[in-house]
Amino acid sequence: MGPASKKNRKKKPSFRKLLKTSNLKLENKLKNRQFKQQSSAKKQRKEQRKLRQAITDVSHQTLKPLERYRKKPGEEEEDEEEEFLETLPTDMMDEDDLEQIKAMAQKASFLTRDISSCAPVHAKKRKSEQPVEKYEKMPRKMQLEKEKELIHLLPIKDKSGLIPQSMEKPVVPEAEEEEEPNDQELEKEEEPESGPSLTPREQLALRTERLTEKKLRIASLSSAILADPHVNIKKLKELRAMLMETDPCIAVTVRKLVMVSLMEVFKDIVPAYRIRPLTEAEKATKVKKETQQLREFEEGLVCQYKFYLEDLEQTVKDWKQKKQKRSQAVSLQCYKGLAEVAIRCICDLLVALPHFNFHNNIIVLVVPLMNDSVRMVSEVCCEAVRKLLKQDKIGQASLAMVKVISGMVKSRNYNVKPEVLKCLLCLRIKEVDMKKDTDDTAPKKKFMSFRERKTNLSRMQRKWKKAEEKLQKELLEAEASESKEKKIKLHTETLNIVFLIYFRILKKAQKSILLPSVLEGLAKFAHLINLEFFDDLLAVLYGLIVSGDLTYRESLHCILTSFHILSGQGDVLNIDPLKFYSHLYRTLLTLHAGGANEDTAIVLQCLDVMLTKRRKQVTLQRAQAFMKRLSTLGLHVLPDSCVGILAANRTLMHTFPKCDILLDNEMQGSGVYLPELDVPEYCNPQNTAVWELHLLKRHYHPVVRKFAAHLMKGAPSEGSGALSMELSRRTPVQLFEDYSVKDMTFNPPVAGPPSKKKEHFSIGHAFLDPELKTQIDAALQAEGEQTSLDFTSQHTPQET
Repeated sequence: MGPASKKNRKKKPSFRKLLKTSNLKLENKLKNRQFKQQSSAKKQRKEQRKLRQAITDVSHQTLKPLERYRKKPGEEEEDEEEEFLETLPTDMMDEDDLEQIKAMAQKASFLTRDISSCAPVHAKKRKSEQPVEKYEKMPRKMQLEKEKELIHLLPIKDKSGLIPQSMEKPVVPEAEEEEEPNDQELEKEEEPESGPSLTPREQLALRTERLTEKKLRIASLSSAILADPHVNIKKLKELRAMLMETDPCIAVTVRKLVMVSLMEVFKDIVPAYRIRPLTEAEKATKVKKETQQLREFEEGLVCQYKFYLEDLEQTVKDWKQKKQKRSQAVSLQCYKGLAEVAIRCICDLLVALPHFNFHNNIIVLVVPLMNDSVRMVSEVCCEAVRKLLKQDKIGQASLAMVKVISGMVKSRNYNVKPEVLKCLLCLRIKEVDMKKDTDDTAPKKKFMSFRERKTNLSRMQRKWKKAEEKLQKELLEAEASESKEKKIKLHTETLNIVFLIYFRILKKAQKSILLPSVLEGLAKFAHLINLEFFDDLLAVLYGLIVSGDLTYRESLHCILTSFHILSGQGDVLNIDPLKFYSHLYRTLLTLHAGGANEDTAIVLQCLDVMLTKRRKQVTLQRAQAFMKRLSTLGLHVLPDSCVGILAANRTLMHTFPKCDILLDNEMQGSGVYLPELDVPEYCNPQNTAVWELHLLKRHYHPVVRKFAAHLMKGAPSEGSGALSMELSRRTPVQLFEDYSVKDMTFNPPVAGPPSKKKEHFSIGHAFLDPELKTQIDAALQAEGEQTSLDFTSQHTPQET
């Protein structure tokens, strides 16, 4: 064979080609099979659709003949056959065909056949046409009765074909339809059929079992989150979902436990920085696996923390608005307990997480609750705010808190509780401004200049010195805290808002119950007030004192505020506040003597600011007048106040040494002592003596006796008459607080009739006015009592 025959010869296909073709054939066969299945299923669905349509048409339509002729009733039956035969072309048909046509004419299917159908007459009958054919063969009856509404059901298929099914719609009597079911029947229908009723012991055991399961579930989820927060952050959602517990037996307890558990979990896993949302550019960039895991953790943590705070807020709102939930798992009576737990959780988060996200939202939620009508709620919120202000060193949280409080006071037209403004006394503004930071006091690190290094160091030493200085700079940057300038800026803005609150109340609500808190706050922060406001503020304070609308405590706060202003930046002002001295001198004897008196501390603070710190502006006569009146006041008050007053007299004797002339009976100059005069400068105090010390020396309280004996000897710092180290180092205010007898009544521990309290109070007043002394003695003698001056027979000193 030649080369041509070789070319025409077919090459054997390779195995790889055969494999490809076999795969194509298999795919084509599979496609053809699927196509056939789809087409057959489509054809079957089409036939079923036609069958259903035919069944519905036959059941709802009334069949009519093709043509009708109006004839007499007697002639109809006779003429039907004749007319039909006449219309047929009998001349062109055989006899057999004619008989067949007549037979077909007698069939109902021939008359009722749909002529519009394009299907052939003698087409092969299918199974799908059998139901129609059977339905047409069924005998028809006249509708003598009222038609009943039918409900078509699914057909049944058997050997003969599909059998349509239907049923009559049940007819409900009208009387039964109008009757509405009773509430009891509805409750019976709604309540599921429960099993046998349980005894109270079984119910308690069942509740304990369910509650134990929930506790274990809460503990396991919390432990898993705390063990590895980055991996198990999704379990926070499961734990938070338990806040929606629906079992009415344990719903309240479980929700409370979940609230507290979530609070503790967040306090442990929250980072020490604020998490900000990522930008679109940061989300688009590719990062390491650890960074991506950290981002997912932070995003999930912020999201769940937000939802948790919203749940707590909603719980409080439901309690306030008394909203009944649809689930009714918790009754209205339990809303208060849930709300109290929610408020405690919010307050703990306010104090524990001031640096984290949504802290301002928590402040907005807590501040209105400080003025709540429920005492427990307001106390918890006020205590949380005080803790936050005390521990805030930078000032950001304090600034946000003061802003919200200012808005609330203004929006409620100054109708808030005084405790709200008393919380502002815990601000650390005075402490931070007065105390220098340790960074400023510490010696700053000085680095060598280039010329000093070149002249004093070798090349290797310069290299090491350069590396050391670079490391020192990095360490200083790493350890850097908030700058002092930022702190001062925040504190200045905070203080401006605080003074704005105080000045608004002084201007617009002078008769408000907030005035004592305002005056107390001004007394605390008066040294930081701008010098431009001093004149106006002093005029307002004196106007309040003169008006007579203030109580004794409020007037003391006014005096204290005024002297704090004058002792600070007010030193440059040439003002003689004699009217404030006179007012304090006049109101000293109105101090309450019967019970525990907290106003004594304010009096002692006023004396310290007015006399001790302003010693250069105080005359000797004024100091002597105050010393005499304080000695008289010491006879009336309780031992704690008496100790503080005698300590104040000791300070006056050290500050003004010439006051020791009051310990002598000799008169200095002309005039007579006028104890009823309200001006201390002109009451001639140098012509009297502090004889009250002799009575106080025989007081039943040992510390009062020690101070009285110490003052009688001229208040020496050394020697036999000196005080112990513990008493001498304490200030008058501290001594008053050390020996305070709160919630106690004056009851001297001595034997005798129960009327000694009345006699003790009458002692000092008897020496103020001789006429008053005579009246008191006459009244006591009429009652069969001893005279008020018979002191030795009633009180015998007993050392303890």
